[in-house]
Amino acid sequence: MSPMWSTRPILVAAFLLGCAASLRAQEPPAEQAAAPRTEAERRELFDRVIANQKRNDEAQAIYERVERLETRKGSAGSPPEVKISRAVPAGTGVDRIPVGPDGKPTDPVAYRAELQKLERSLTWASEDGRAQRDAYEKVAKKQKERADLIDATRAAFLYTFVATEPRGDSLLTKYRMEPNPAYKATSRSTSIFAKVRGYIWIDEAAAQLARVEIEVTDDISVGGFLAKVYRGSHLMQDRYEMAPGLWLPSYSQYDFDGRRLFVAFGIHDRTFYSEYRRIGPPKEALAAIRAELGKSSSTASDP
Repeated sequence: MSPMWSTRPILVAAFLLGCAASLRAQEPPAEQAAAPRTEAERRELFDRVIANQKRNDEAQAIYERVERLETRKGSAGSPPEVKISRAVPAGTGVDRIPVGPDGKPTDPVAYRAELQKLERSLTWASEDGRAQRDAYEKVAKKQKERADLIDATRAAFLYTFVATEPRGDSLLTKYRMEPNPAYKATSRSTSIFAKVRGYIWIDEAAAQLARVEIEVTDDISVGGFLAKVYRGSHLMQDRYEMAPGLWLPSYSQYDFDGRRLFVAFGIHDRTFYSEYRRIGPPKEALAAIRAELGKSSSTASDP
């Protein structure tokens, strides 16, 4: 089971959740503005964007989905390694069960065995013991660190209105994101803000962050001198309304190159997300998985 909070999403945490926070202070050029907007209206809009994005982030802990991960190793022309899984939140982590291209099991026996493993994980996550409390405290700490990064972006970046762009039936507002030269980093994590730039797109009608593209403009050290992400690394993400009022990722791409100690590494992943379905917190998810396994309601009610 992979952790709910890993180190790689630090950049995503900073930009997907925090970018909109700094936008309220930026005045789009009058000749390019999509529509007249007072300062109070802008403040209200971006307050909604921030609140919605936090709600979206929380929802990922109770929504399962199908993930298609394409990982490229070697030359740019080499075929990617493809893994398709049913990703189910399980309290302090996400359980990924292999499925076929249609999102259905390819081996019913192996699939049932994976569901049984998930049942055990959810049973543990539903209990109220010392180990569970310690695990959830670690999750809460990571959430707090993520929130601190969001708050830091209010001062760390300057945003400039670029244009409005259509996407399907929606109209997105595009902003250029650049480091604020007056910002003073308060931690190792916030120090990366000076070394990235990019663009974000906001659906103003829904008050939702719809797309982000980030480029690393200078090498970023990770863990002191233990690792480094090289200049030119890139990430992007698209987000759509996957459930009423919830905008969740539909596509993410990471193209990171660097070194770990003295060994070069490359992360070149594309992930497609689909078939979102609310499964709920651990106790609710446990009942759903037990029902899927064909267990009785009396069993499902007693973790």
